[in-house]
Amino acid sequence: MNLIKVRTTSISNILHKLTYRYASSQTLVTDLKAIAGNENVSNSASVREQHGHDESYHAGHEPDVVVFAQSTDHVSKIVKYCASKHIPIIPWGTGTGLEGGVTAPKGGVCLNLSRMDKIISVNPDDFDCTVQAGVTRNALNTFIRDTGLQFPIDPGANASLGGMCATSASGTMAVKYGTMRENVMNLEVVLADGSIIKTSGLKGRSRKTSAGYNLTNLFVGQEGTLGIITEATLKLHATPEAVLAAVAPFKDFQSAVDATVAIMQSGLPVARIEFLDEKMVDACNRFSKLSLDVLPTLFLEFHGSNNNIEMQGQLAEETCKSFECLKFDYATEPNKRADLWKARHNLFYAALALKQGSKVSLRDHKNEISTILLSDMLTFSYREKSGSVSPSEGYITDVCVPISALPRMIYLTNKELKRLELLGMIAGHVGDGNFHVVLVVDPKNVEEMERVHEFSMILAKESLDLHGTVTGEHGIGLGKKQLLIDEFGLQGINTMKVIKEALDPLNILNPGKVIDMNKSF
Repeated sequence: MNLIKVRTTSISNILHKLTYRYASSQTLVTDLKAIAGNENVSNSASVREQHGHDESYHAGHEPDVVVFAQSTDHVSKIVKYCASKHIPIIPWGTGTGLEGGVTAPKGGVCLNLSRMDKIISVNPDDFDCTVQAGVTRNALNTFIRDTGLQFPIDPGANASLGGMCATSASGTMAVKYGTMRENVMNLEVVLADGSIIKTSGLKGRSRKTSAGYNLTNLFVGQEGTLGIITEATLKLHATPEAVLAAVAPFKDFQSAVDATVAIMQSGLPVARIEFLDEKMVDACNRFSKLSLDVLPTLFLEFHGSNNNIEMQGQLAEETCKSFECLKFDYATEPNKRADLWKARHNLFYAALALKQGSKVSLRDHKNEISTILLSDMLTFSYREKSGSVSPSEGYITDVCVPISALPRMIYLTNKELKRLELLGMIAGHVGDGNFHVVLVVDPKNVEEMERVHEFSMILAKESLDLHGTVTGEHGIGLGKKQLLIDEFGLQGINTMKVIKEALDPLNILNPGKVIDMNKSF
């Protein structure tokens, strides 16, 4: 393609020439309908508002028009059109991101890929599949459940697989199965000029390759800023014959971390090790009507066979109790496992429910939004709008550090929460060092949001000092661009800018996300 070269023209000069807002939105709609069909283009206020934000606290910005692509050919033609008019393009999967990655601060076209929902092929003997970008994680697992295989990457939300590739998502089972980076074998990507590439060979789905540059991992985690992912070839994994779930409260957090390291060193087939601090456990007890001990607690899951799963549970119990675990409850039956993990699955809503008037936006299987207010009775309830309560929302941090550094990070986290007088609870994928602080905040309270910003900056900088990262799985989006500079340094950021300029010289692909092209260093 002609774009694959590094230009000497200043990006700021090009940006100055761009016309981000189309002169006539109706003409834009008419042109796009000619490409994608009348039924696949909308500029209604409600559709634009829905596509102007994700589930983060970041302020929404609406696109000028939303296009529902149905094929890679659609995407290619739409991108070619937008490139000819210098119109920004923002890819959209299911809108479940947490870093403002789908907002449209400069307007433009939101390209919704949810209707590209075909499972193209499943190869059980090779443990892989190829799907269109709009297929969701749940849809794939439902489709393949009779094959004895699963796609285990679970970010919590029923996200689209294209979006999960674009953000390098992971989740609770990364400790066993890895993140999206380790599970993507090939991608089909539409570049900024509308050309289409395959990142690991035109037909590639081999388990390994040494051919050429690693384009696949270049596009995993690029958040729609380098290209639009339209298809993905993914690794599948065997569904375990038996699963054991366990809940283990500890005397203190250090003991829980020590037990985690010992379990991982023991060779036990651990699939999940999740941590909840005592404040989060208390919130979950209230919200889910549980009676867990209000102590630092590990939630564990092991995958194995019917012949050895009980023995694995016994070995895990012995290991935990050698590190001041106060008790160890485990189960293998599906219903009992679900009861043990109930607190972990509902923790976000449990945290929000601690403050009267808290709200969260939920998307159903049709991607329709319902705003739920969580009452002070700690149950879901709908309320009429009222000026008497300022609704609170969830702000979630996402730092990741080496496991040995977790106790220091948790100590600092609790210290800063107390100093800054913030309502926050801790939950983490302790098996890989990634943890989240769920803060219940009022986005309209400027003074409180300043304290939240100070808190998140302190955590991020400490994670870098401890050889970690500012984001383990949520991505950079809008909110972490400065922190990315702190993590990679100016030379690293400038290298990213060279790549961005080469692949997207007009800066039309999700502009303003990940890195600021109009800032010089």
